[in-house]
Amino acid sequence: MKMLVYGLVTGLLFGFLLQKGRVLRYDKQLGALRLQDMTIVKFMLSSVIVGMIGVYFLYDFGLVKLSIKATILGPVILGALIFGVGWGLLGYCPGTSMGALGEGRLDALWGILGMIAGAALFAEAYPFLLQTVYTWGDLGRITLPQVLGINHWFLIPVFVVAALLLFRWLEKKGL
Repeated sequence: MKMLVYGLVTGLLFGFLLQKGRVLRYDKQLGALRLQDMTIVKFMLSSVIVGMIGVYFLYDFGLVKLSIKATILGPVILGALIFGVGWGLLGYCPGTSMGALGEGRLDALWGILGMIAGAALFAEAYPFLLQTVYTWGDLGRITLPQVLGINHWFLIPVFVVAALLLFRWLEKKGL
């Protein structure tokens, strides 16, 4: 029950930040898809950077355990293609569709219904996918620091600096 409360609180906080960051707006979604407005990219990259620092900080102090899933290229590529087509057709990704519904935009309901139907289809197809797609490009349980053979705290500052430089460049370009 405690974990459900944590999930609810972080979900509400994330939704609040999505709304405040203006990434729920259709023009921002379309701008990101057309590579003309990088608001969503900057928001998500900021989330990744903060998450990366937070997770490894908690991990180093023994407050969390990392549960690394295997990197399997087949389902990642197929899932990315399905995600991209859905985002392109609807104009919302899963998180922003829930936020848009929370703002009262009923068009997001179509995407949510599509996600539910897609989840049901995936559940039915899973045994078949396990024998096919899930066998393509299985790299095992890896992380980038493991692949490079370095401590994660040598890599994290590189990502932070790269993100800051990217943000600066995007701002100069008006994106």
